[in-house]
Amino acid sequence: MVHWLAISDITHSFDGQPVLRGITLTAERGEIICLLGASGSGKTTLLRIIVGLEQPASGDVLINGTSLLPIPVHQRGVGLMFQDYALFPHLNVRDNVAFGLKMRGDSVATQQQRLDEVLALVGLSGFEGRAITALSGGERQRVALARSLAPEPRLLLLDEPLGSLDAALRERLALDLRAVIKQAGLTALYVTHDQQEAFAIADGIAIMHAGRIEQIDTPPRLYRTPQTAYVARFLGLNNLLPILSRQEGMAQTALGAFPAPADAELLLLHPAGIQLDPDGAIALTVRECVFLGDAYRVTAIHLSGTMLTFKVPYEAVVAVEALINVTVAPSHVVGLAA
Repeated sequence: MVHWLAISDITHSFDGQPVLRGITLTAERGEIICLLGASGSGKTTLLRIIVGLEQPASGDVLINGTSLLPIPVHQRGVGLMFQDYALFPHLNVRDNVAFGLKMRGDSVATQQQRLDEVLALVGLSGFEGRAITALSGGERQRVALARSLAPEPRLLLLDEPLGSLDAALRERLALDLRAVIKQAGLTALYVTHDQQEAFAIADGIAIMHAGRIEQIDTPPRLYRTPQTAYVARFLGLNNLLPILSRQEGMAQTALGAFPAPADAELLLLHPAGIQLDPDGAIALTVRECVFLGDAYRVTAIHLSGTMLTFKVPYEAVVAVEALINVTVAPSHVVGLAA
């Protein structure tokens, strides 16, 4: 099977230090894949290799079965949108968006037609003559997206495109970005360190750590069933229990016995499966209770010193230092690699 985008065993180093360690992933046409990870995990370096600003030490990048590596940057058909947008402040919206079309040598009529199409797509019809300095942050983001879309790239790369915006605007524009990319029918790689942004925009998420992909999956499966302790902690899932012993498919922990696969090194008690239950076998003392609007986030401690964090309905009466009992749904016990 030929994937629209195929990244195969990419390695890269800076000053002898490995930055990418065998990155392999695929994306189909029209799919949005998010590279999610902390600073220094290799996300931006991978984008630079795809666009042609860096050459890998080994591996390959293919679009529709053809390697990009021998192709010059300007002929790869790859669009790139930066965090700072890299707009030309001395040019108006029209000239910024049409810049790539002019460089390609498109006729004035073709430029105008495409300009009208992409400005309508990003919701900026009528903004052609406006100065970049007169636009809001969200409007500049849309201009940068329109400029990336104008040459009709085969692949769109977005490097922290919402990173400079405030949280409320980021949330709204993430949904807008997804809608525009989907409407354009583009395949996109989207880099971010913000998991909520990734969940909102992506069809698939690759968690990157120390130059490797720890796990790639759909947002729901990634959150529901992380495969490693690193992925769980990165997603804010910290209810991790060492396995003390095993017997007949059950793993003994400080909080009791739970079903576990034979190869599990740790257990995650997923917060979604923890519920208050006066008859529950796990007794805890509440250490923190944070109001979230529609729920409380409770952090409580077991006699063993094990801490659990989970949510309870806002109607629940839970006070700091209160003694509570909980149950854990077996379906929400996840076996992890260390």
